[in-house]
Amino acid sequence: MNINKMKDLSYDELRSLYREFLYSQNISKLTINTAYTDTFYLWRKGSKDLFWNTVTATDFENEAKNSLIKALSENSTGNVKSLVNSYLSHLRRFRLLLASDGAAERSTPKHENTANRTYTRKKRMDVDVPDPSIEQVEFYLAKWDGLENYHLQEDALNKLFFELCPKNTDIIDVLLKASTLNDFYSTNIFSIYPVAKHICALDIDARLKAGDVTLVGDIQYVPIGDTEKNFYSFATKYCSHHNPLDYPIYDSYVDEVLRYFRNRDSFSDFQDGDLKDYVKFKGILIDFRAFYGLDKFSLKQIDQYVWQLGKDYFPKNYGKKKRGDKYFVFNR
Repeated sequence: MNINKMKDLSYDELRSLYREFLYSQNISKLTINTAYTDTFYLWRKGSKDLFWNTVTATDFENEAKNSLIKALSENSTGNVKSLVNSYLSHLRRFRLLLASDGAAERSTPKHENTANRTYTRKKRMDVDVPDPSIEQVEFYLAKWDGLENYHLQEDALNKLFFELCPKNTDIIDVLLKASTLNDFYSTNIFSIYPVAKHICALDIDARLKAGDVTLVGDIQYVPIGDTEKNFYSFATKYCSHHNPLDYPIYDSYVDEVLRYFRNRDSFSDFQDGDLKDYVKFKGILIDFRAFYGLDKFSLKQIDQYVWQLGKDYFPKNYGKKKRGDKYFVFNR
């Protein structure tokens, strides 16, 4: 199919053709799904003519960059300088379709056969993670809303924490909540009673309501026998389920994503160890939200987005349960 015939295609028809082309390029399904949407940003936010004039321009690099900067400045609250490079890379790939006259022979995307994976994490800079944007957050929040098992499990915890046992003065209530979290999240705390006793002794209800971020540090260190255990991820979860808007959850997926974007976009200059200091961790997540223009979303929503992004792009060894899994483990 030559370019003139492609220009006659509708938005959906062209996207369908492009998707077939992407599959023929033996790239990952995640990259295909991102390209399927982001390539046509100028069409969605501008017009069909703007899109075609840009991708066929003689001075493509300058024309495309200028068109994207203008469209992003008008339609996105994110960091335009950061966003433009990603969208530009998708337009470059689309021009490969034009050079092929629309010819595509579908093949199996790479990384589809997870049985052959021998790694537990991808190297952080070897993956092409989509730029954080309002569209990306909304995509992942919609995906979250479609996961019925996550909803039912979270609804159960909400009923426990908000209705049945909202306070932390009764050791039985605290023990029930701590045990349920430990089970749902597979946090591998083998002696949960000392943890519940420790929490109960801290008199935490007023601090939880106020969103006191130093509370996580007080909960995370628990004396068990002659040793002091560090249950950092559990402590963030325990606080978050009492006050989700003020206490984002830390886990390894979030850790991976924040370090990836720090290294790629320099949204912050934190040290790796700062993510294990909750006061700093929350500040880093707030910086992330501000840098990419995502202030319309709560920290809970940013938390859900970042966790799913990490799960998609930095998968663990799915055959094992890992300590600190963030959301629920039943479908892992």
